[in-house]
Amino acid sequence: MAYFENVSKIQYEGPTSKNALAFKFYNPEEIIGDRTMEEWLRFGVAYWHTFTYDGTDPFGHGNMIRPWNHLKGMELAKARVEAAFEFFEKLNAPFFCFHDVDIAPEGETLRETNKNLDEIVDMIEDYMKTSKTKLLWNTANMFTHPRFVHGAATSCNADVFAFSAAKVKKGLEVAKRLGAENYVFWGGREGYESLLNTDMGLEQDNLARFFQMAVDYAKEIGFSGQFLIEPKPKEPTKHQYDFDVATGIAFLKKYDLDPYFKFNIEANHATLAGHTFEHELRVARINGMLGSVDANQGDPLLGWDTDEFPTDLYATTLAMYEIIKNGGLGKGGLNFDAKVRRGSFEPEDLFRAHIAGMDSFAVGLKVANKLIEDRVLDDFIANRYRSYNEGIGKDITQGKADFKVLEEHVLDMKEFKNESGRVEELRALVNQYLLTAF
Repeated sequence: MAYFENVSKIQYEGPTSKNALAFKFYNPEEIIGDRTMEEWLRFGVAYWHTFTYDGTDPFGHGNMIRPWNHLKGMELAKARVEAAFEFFEKLNAPFFCFHDVDIAPEGETLRETNKNLDEIVDMIEDYMKTSKTKLLWNTANMFTHPRFVHGAATSCNADVFAFSAAKVKKGLEVAKRLGAENYVFWGGREGYESLLNTDMGLEQDNLARFFQMAVDYAKEIGFSGQFLIEPKPKEPTKHQYDFDVATGIAFLKKYDLDPYFKFNIEANHATLAGHTFEHELRVARINGMLGSVDANQGDPLLGWDTDEFPTDLYATTLAMYEIIKNGGLGKGGLNFDAKVRRGSFEPEDLFRAHIAGMDSFAVGLKVANKLIEDRVLDDFIANRYRSYNEGIGKDITQGKADFKVLEEHVLDMKEFKNESGRVEELRALVNQYLLTAF
C-alpha cells in the first residue's frame, strides 16, 4: 500500500518556487567545488523520529497521524519498513539511520528480540536491493528500558553490562549485513547522578573495556565501518561521561582508543554543553576526529534536547564551513536527528520538515564554499596572527624560544600594539554572503 499517496517524488524547483513539497535550494546534482551537493551533504533520515515518534511529550499523549499507527507488534514494524522506503524514495534520501528497537519490538528475552530483529532486517535487506538509500549507521538503544536505570557499559550491574555487550554484538552483525558505513555509540545513560554512590574509575574503565571489545569483534567479523561516539551532555544524568568532544577525546586518548573512533556531533547537544555547533565541529576537525553529524537545532529558551529541524542559515553556514575544511564527512553524513513539532501532525509534515532542513544545509554549503573560495575568514585570521611569521613569534612556533629568551625580548618593552578583532565586521560579512549567494 502507499502510505504517502498525496506526495509525489520531491523535485528541485528553485528559490522562486511556491510549492511546499519541492526543494528551493537543494539541487543534488549541482556541483559545488569538487563534488555534487548530494556528495557533500550525504543526508540521512532518522528512523526513530520519522517513523516511530508519536508526538508524546511530558504534558500530553501522542497525537501524530500516521497511516500505520493502528497496527501492533511485528505488523507495525513491517508497515514502518514499507513506509520508510516509500519515504526514502520520494525524498530521494541517500541514507537512513536506526536504533535496534526502532525497527523491531523487544521480546521477553534477548533471544526473542534478536529473532524479531532478524525478521525485520531480512525485510530491510530486500528493500535495499532495489533502493538507492543506504544505511549510514545503526546503533543499540541502551537507555529506554528500565534495565538501563544505572547505565549500560557503565552500569554497576555486571549482568546489564553483559546484556549491553550482547546487544552491540548483534548490532555490529546487522551493520555488516546491511552495509552500514558507520556504527554509533550514544551513551544515553553513561554517567552518574552523585559521587556518593559511584565508583567513577571503575565505570570509565569498564566503558573503555566495552569499546575495546567492540573494536575486537568488528575486526573478527570483518566489519569495516567507522566507529562513532556521539557526545551527549546533561540528559538524562547530570554528569555524562560523553559530555562534549573535548571530553570524549581525552577519554579515548587515555585508553588508547583514539585510532578507532571519530565523533558524531549533534547540534542540539553542542548547545546543551554550552558550546556552539561550529565549536564542536572545529574541535573534532582540528583533532582529525570529525566523523558525522546529527543535523538539528535546539531552542535556546528551553533547557532540553528539542531536536528541531535545522532552519538557522547562519548555523548551517558555519557548520558547512567546518565540514568543507574537513574535506567532507568521509563515511559520515548529515542525519536529521530531528522531529516535527507536536503541532505538525500530518503525514505530509514529515516531508515539509525534511525539505526545510535539506534546503537550509544546501544554503549553508553554497555560502560556506564561497567564503572559503574568497578566503574571507582565512585571510583575516592569517593577518591577525602574522606576528608569528617572523621575529620572536617565529622563534616561538619553531621551538627556538624559552622563558629566558622571551623575558629578554619584553623586559624593556614599553608598548604592546594590539589590533581590533573586528568580530562585528566579520559577522556582517557572513550576512552579506548569505544575502548575495543566490
